[in-house]
Amino acid sequence: MSEKTAGGPVPQPGILDIAPYVPGKSEATYDGKIYKLSSNETPLGASPKSIAAYRDLSDALELYPDGSASALRQAIANRFGLNADHIVCGSGSDELLQLISAAYLGPGDEAIYTRHGFLVYPIAIMANGATAVVADEVDYTANVDQIIAKISDKTRVVFLANPNNPTGTYLPFDEVKRLHAALPQNCLLVLDAAYAEYVKRNDYEAGIELVGSSSNVVMTRTFSKIFGLAGLRLGWAYCAPAIADVLNRVRGPFNVNAPAIAAGIEAINDTDHMEKSIAHNNHWLEWLTEEISKTGIIVTPSVGNFLLLHFPKGKAATADNFLNNHGLVLRAMGAYGLPDALRLTIGNQDANHRVVDVLKKFMESLDND
Repeated sequence: MSEKTAGGPVPQPGILDIAPYVPGKSEATYDGKIYKLSSNETPLGASPKSIAAYRDLSDALELYPDGSASALRQAIANRFGLNADHIVCGSGSDELLQLISAAYLGPGDEAIYTRHGFLVYPIAIMANGATAVVADEVDYTANVDQIIAKISDKTRVVFLANPNNPTGTYLPFDEVKRLHAALPQNCLLVLDAAYAEYVKRNDYEAGIELVGSSSNVVMTRTFSKIFGLAGLRLGWAYCAPAIADVLNRVRGPFNVNAPAIAAGIEAINDTDHMEKSIAHNNHWLEWLTEEISKTGIIVTPSVGNFLLLHFPKGKAATADNFLNNHGLVLRAMGAYGLPDALRLTIGNQDANHRVVDVLKKFMESLDND
């Protein structure tokens, strides 16, 4: 073999240092009904109107979608009172985070995210040759002072998940504004508001107001959570015109498929279905927090559609196996630096009652050891 053909293609520096993203499990070692509570999917599913719109597109799959997703952008704009020209749609908010990183990060640059922030952030940062800088959290919550302390003359992007996945905690709007005020003008603040629809706190704002008054803020949103369209991969970003122009230059020409566009329009307009999803989550989030806390498991207060459960040291993996053996699939948190925690998605009534019963049995089994 010649020297010319021996090694094969070599990836860019830093690519092989990226830890691949591993999604939540879908299966369990159990013969009965299995409840998947690992991926923060809504138990109410998609709007029936979205499903009908998706099916209506099945006879025209040979046609390219609208490359600018103009009807979807207008529906989003109408729903929130925005300018459609300031909206960019993507294949999930994940793609938009990747596009932002590709457009604004390169070798020698730095980007900040918080200790237990979404795992896509370091992947997107490192994939573009930049350095991922971690800011510590306080009580599993992003801390503005910790983030500010990490800002350098190389900082080009700050990623803030608000609310944060997997902790379920959030920053009040006053703190977000304080963070923005501390950033240099050439640094982009990315507010990842994937779970914004679930938050019913008077001091919370997803980012629309800050984008509207700033030139260096982007808010990203998703249709994967409360709208139940995770299988279609659909998200959107709201940003200043100059940033929208940049993202439209680097995205693929048909990056959102036609069924996703059609289903997304119906989803954003079906406020009744969304309100049912919010009401379901509000009720069971409170109930699960209270009931699981009674078992001795520490629960981080959450404003999302999931809970972070903290087990006695070294027992999270054992709990995960115990739950799996009873048909319950949760998300292990070792990749997020939380080896003693599992993340639980709010499920339907049966799933929620079952997970509490099984967690009680597990904690009782520890007492009997």
